[in-house]
Amino acid sequence: MAHTAMSGNGTTAGDDPLQTAVWRLRSRACWADAAALLQPGTADASLQRAALLVERCLYTEQGWEEAEDALRTAEALAHTDDERGAAACERGHLAYAATLHGVRDRADEARSALGRAAALIAPGAAGRAVLDFRRGLLAENLTGSPQAARAAYRRAHAAATAHSDPLLLSFTWRHLAGLALREGELAEARHGFAESLRIREELGYLVGTAPALVSLADTETEPEASRLREEARRLFRLLGGVPTWLSRQLAPPATGAATA
Repeated sequence: MAHTAMSGNGTTAGDDPLQTAVWRLRSRACWADAAALLQPGTADASLQRAALLVERCLYTEQGWEEAEDALRTAEALAHTDDERGAAACERGHLAYAATLHGVRDRADEARSALGRAAALIAPGAAGRAVLDFRRGLLAENLTGSPQAARAAYRRAHAAATAHSDPLLLSFTWRHLAGLALREGELAEARHGFAESLRIREELGYLVGTAPALVSLADTETEPEASRLREEARRLFRLLGGVPTWLSRQLAPPATGAATA
């Protein structure tokens, strides 16, 4: 199962205290609590709140109506091209998530919204990195086009590096590694999954650490593979069974590569 990243604001010392509090809650799977700290009176706050609630849908397969409401508020408050583009990007991602989880087929809506975002977000803007990553998700998981997905992930990876977005880098490393594993490039896959795990552990991104451990386990031999999966199970239980889709990959026997 695949999901996305938002900006890692609040992940380093000296950040705005509000963003630090939001990040700590978000990283521990408390998206509703994090969203409650944000007053949706401005475009930026409304967009961030919507993004948090969309991410909750991806990890829990719940909260769809609340995410839709938050997104409509963000769309109403968006006035600049960057704001409208960011809102369209979230609209596309929510539609993608609903399709991926089998809630409703909204693939056409997802493609249309991400295309609209591409027309509004300037090349080189920080938001372009997330947009490229999400277009890669569509190509990989809805269209079944690994070549197009790889190209989009590489663009996102380069942009995340340029804009110093380590959280997004953890996702691009992970998805590029997943494609490498599909093609039998074990060493490349192991390196990418290890980099993704390292970044998530350094950031304290607990909710994304268990999936990273499972993916790395798929490239390791015993007893290391079992050790990694057991650590993933511990974190999964600690966070109350989130992400929900990981339960299928942690159920014995644990087989297949996680690509979230």
